[in-house]
Parts: sequence; structure tokens; C-alpha cells
Amino acid sequence: QVQLVESGGGLVQAGGSLRLSCAASKGIFSSSAVAWYRQPPGKQRDLVAMSNGRSTNYADSVKGRFTFTRDNSKNTVYLQMNSLKPEDTAVYYCNAKRNLYWDYWGQGTQVTVSS
Repeated sequence: QVQLVESGGGLVQAGGSLRLSCAASKGIFSSSAVAWYRQPPGKQRDLVAMSNGRSTNYADSVKGRFTFTRDNSKNTVYLQMNSLKPEDTAVYYCNAKRNLYWDYWGQGTQVTVSS
């Protein structure tokens, strides 16, 4: 069983930065597609960034502000978030997926950006 644990969320003022971490219980990131999603209050969960190990794609709304990195030696991936905006407020989730039957989510970490 794989466990993903996010951390690093919190309250920050607009223009500030946060770095989210997602730690896996075992070394799975090197052989998985890994993504960050977010779900604002009352809205659907949307993709923020996805990495297949060779390339990373970002949602248009975060391009140039957010950076996805991974450290396979630590079984951890990160989401560096700069120039945060109030509309970035959401619960952020880490996801690791290989196929329809191998698909894991973390519990989420709250990010709140005040104006």
C-alpha cells in the first residue's frame, strides 16, 4: 500500500511564497506520473502540474509562478509556489498514478492566500 503525505500548506499574504512537499511511503515516484491538483472551496478539483519524469506540464493559471520538482532519493516531490494570489487558495493534493488501478492520493494540505 502506498501512502502520500502532503505538507507545507499555510496562510500567506498575496505575493508570498510557499513550498509544498509530498512524501511517499516507498520509492514510487521514479516510475509514476506525479501530479499536483487543487480544489478551491465549493469548486471541482483541478490539475495544477503533472510530471512524467521527462517533462512537466502546468495549468495556464500557474505557469511562470509554480515549479514542480522531485527528489527520487527522498521519495518526495515538491511544488514551489511564488507570487501567490488569493485565487490560489485551495486544498492541494498530491497524486501518483500508473494506470486505472494504481492511483493514489494524499490527504491534502490547505493553502490560504490573503489579499
